[in-house]
Amino acid sequence: MSDYIISQIHFTDRCALAKVDALLVQEGLRRDANLDYTCAMYDSRGCVIATGSCFGNTLRCLAVSKSHQGEGLLNEILTHLMDVQYERGNIRLFLYTKINSAKFFEDLGFYEIARVDDALVFMENRKTGFADYLKGLVKAADDALPAQALCAKTDVSRPGKASGKSAALVMNANPFTLGHQYLVERAASCCRILHLFILNEDTGLIPFSIRKKLVLAGVSHVPNVICHDSGPYIISGATFPSYFLKDEDMVIKSHAGLDITLFIQIAKALSVTSRFAGDEPYSHVTRIYNQIMAERLPAAGIDFTIFPRKEADGSPISASKVRQYLKEKNFDALDRLVPPSTLDYFKSDAAAPVLERIYHAEDVVHY
Repeated sequence: MSDYIISQIHFTDRCALAKVDALLVQEGLRRDANLDYTCAMYDSRGCVIATGSCFGNTLRCLAVSKSHQGEGLLNEILTHLMDVQYERGNIRLFLYTKINSAKFFEDLGFYEIARVDDALVFMENRKTGFADYLKGLVKAADDALPAQALCAKTDVSRPGKASGKSAALVMNANPFTLGHQYLVERAASCCRILHLFILNEDTGLIPFSIRKKLVLAGVSHVPNVICHDSGPYIISGATFPSYFLKDEDMVIKSHAGLDITLFIQIAKALSVTSRFAGDEPYSHVTRIYNQIMAERLPAAGIDFTIFPRKEADGSPISASKVRQYLKEKNFDALDRLVPPSTLDYFKSDAAAPVLERIYHAEDVVHY
């Protein structure tokens, strides 16, 4: 243990953050956009010689000055951050690191879940974490299958032809719209079982518990859907780290690569042979993401289909537009964009805290 001091850096302390940023740049990194805790280790002159951060249950932006590498300082930073996480009640911890740093974290008790090309390694502090997650998905599917097995659907592209495959669909549903409902109905009509994964990261204006409630209500009439929480292994683009990637397109490609690498294992566990997605004509991010899925999923034996978006008033229905109307208190316009279950919720007293967050948000479009 060194004699250096580790202190929390508050996000209003511009001077300290500038020192952290300088160290990160020196080590070829940058401060991630999503952080909720940052610490720094100082030498006797007040220089930041090591740093690390957290976001949710992930560890990020770990760096040690070149002049102090080999002193075991990163181990001390990591121990400090893990103590912070344990105090928060986060026992399962995750981190993203460069390929050449993975061995160091393995020595500190982290295990590789997946790696993406030469860009990054995704790790956690539980050896069987991902395997246990897959077992949980299989159990949930097995528990639901007796009822779902009676619900063979018809492939809408080939009337009268029943499809016996299992498929998957991932959505954020922030909130659940008629566009989401159409996508689920269309996908479910093409398979015997549709595994619907709901992203459960609470980073947007509408909490996961509410988003899940609205999804379940909105798909209750589709009998062959099995809903799953995404867990920590289907990662939202909003929380994917960017601190060691050079540009935005590389972040998108690495996120898609990680998603696909993990999803292939999920698909194997659930015997999924198809993945569906909705078109996003205005999104550069989704365009790259869908392009990579279209290239890599078929190579792994998984069909990939993009459905066109459902439209209202001549334009695609989007959750962003719904949030904008909510911010404007234009509930009349929502009739054409959301199912009755979603509209009823936002008109209820229970929605008051969520609506307050939306009313006071500067930007409700890009969540």
